[in-house]
Amino acid sequence: MELRQLEYFVAVAEEQNFTRAAERVHISQSGVSAQIRQLERELGADLFDRGSRTVTLTVAGKAALEHARATLAAAAAVRRAADEVTGLISGSLTVGMVIGCTVTPLFDALATFHQAHPNVEISLLEDTSDRLAENVRDGTIDLALIGGDHDGLENTMTIISERLVAAVPPGHPLADHKKITLEALTKHPIVCMPHGTGLRQVFDRACAARDRHPVIAFQASAADAIADLAARGLGVGILSESMAEHYRDRLTARVIDDADQHATLALAWKNTRNPAVREALAHCRKAFYGRSSPAASSAITRST
Repeated sequence: MELRQLEYFVAVAEEQNFTRAAERVHISQSGVSAQIRQLERELGADLFDRGSRTVTLTVAGKAALEHARATLAAAAAVRRAADEVTGLISGSLTVGMVIGCTVTPLFDALATFHQAHPNVEISLLEDTSDRLAENVRDGTIDLALIGGDHDGLENTMTIISERLVAAVPPGHPLADHKKITLEALTKHPIVCMPHGTGLRQVFDRACAARDRHPVIAFQASAADAIADLAARGLGVGILSESMAEHYRDRLTARVIDDADQHATLALAWKNTRNPAVREALAHCRKAFYGRSSPAASSAITRST
């Protein structure tokens, strides 16, 4: 009895069709049929009733199915344990990143991870922080870089925590203020990120806490777009401190004095039993925390 025979047996049982099972395991239908016949001879019993168009399990097949699945799972666990000991990790890693980010340390971490573990297939997805957090919770994303406060996440690692700033061009009425309050700020049209982003979440909560009702003139997912709109006088740009630093040649940034909650950027993950996730986190820690704080802030984000 061979593991591949058990794999083919499980595939046919789940697909209820030899053709679909063959496509699933990437061999010919005749090859699957031959291996199943060989397994049946070794067991001394038919595993499938082939009398109808749909392949169904016999009594012996039903009895054998769960044991076959358990054997395949145990074999996979043995492979994972051996891979961890030898440093050979395989499989896949799905990474999420909030839309509009340019996150150099994350890209550095993915590059070094890929060099160390070339057998892991990496995919990178962009979305809003809210949707990324939900994807982490339901396990469709292994590791995500998200902004804002997201309750219900099992594991997070804060990368950056900064104050909100108002960014205005020279000559704007707020440009000469040493401090800016939400009361003064909300007398002007606002340019900010859309709902679902961490920075917008922080701004909305700050306004609600002070009973302020800003007029949102423009929304954009990228900090570059917010800066361009603000520089043209179309509204006050709402950014984080490090984001605004990139545009100091054309925008004056002032901390919003009574916006107490910080804009944060954090790594979030659910399952550390996946060795690829553990290794990716190790590379992220080295990439993010191996930098000095000012440099890290500048390199980490252009959008939250």
